[in-house]
Amino acid sequence: MTDALEPVLVVIPTYNERENLPKAVTRLHAALPNAHVLVVDDGSPDGTGEVADKLAASDERVHVLHRSGKGGLGTAYVAGFNWGIEHDYAVLVEMDADGSHAPEDLPRMLDALTDADLVIGSRYVPGGTVVNWPKHREFFSRGANLYSRIALGARIKDITAGYRAYRREVLEKLKLGNVASQGYCFQIDLALRTVEAGFTVVEVPITFTEREIGESKMSGPIVREALIRVTKWGLRRRAHQVRSLVRPKS
Repeated sequence: MTDALEPVLVVIPTYNERENLPKAVTRLHAALPNAHVLVVDDGSPDGTGEVADKLAASDERVHVLHRSGKGGLGTAYVAGFNWGIEHDYAVLVEMDADGSHAPEDLPRMLDALTDADLVIGSRYVPGGTVVNWPKHREFFSRGANLYSRIALGARIKDITAGYRAYRREVLEKLKLGNVASQGYCFQIDLALRTVEAGFTVVEVPITFTEREIGESKMSGPIVREALIRVTKWGLRRRAHQVRSLVRPKS
């Protein structure tokens, strides 16, 4: 990774992750000692915010952004990205606190960013693996990715993936204030916007491991939001294609 791609900020949204967060930060700094961390905590009732504050007090590489309530994954990342841009970070990384994203994979992702604008840590390209995930979750995930690729015409194998590294220029151009998606649909939304803006997207294989502590944040409303929005975007894309075909030539 070149000097132009430093400093790096890893944004970690949290809600009830007090046991997982210290482990994630420790592993991250073992893999990337110079990386900074921004914990975006949504008022976790289990005290995750207080744990984050203690980490920040003892390590100048750790920062904390407290939010008053559970505002959703999308708004947490937007808040974290905006904070990172304001503080002049060159690369902004999305990473979960629950241990599913191995920090040991991040150096390879950052190396790939040398020739890309967005690098996605992918479960579904050759070399990518999923560990300890229930079969129904993997089936749903693969189905969601297939549906998204067909509906949106995207070539990204793991467009729902939440382990990513962005060049700051990408996020500046995407106008994050216009992103309304919450939940995991946020990942599809930003990947689609990145492609449509003409940026280069590369997928790097990772090992995704199911969390051992705590509960998944996946829920019915999150799934419905993704289905509705992807279908809407897909229909918009088809309509645009049809208009292009029937538009009279000058």
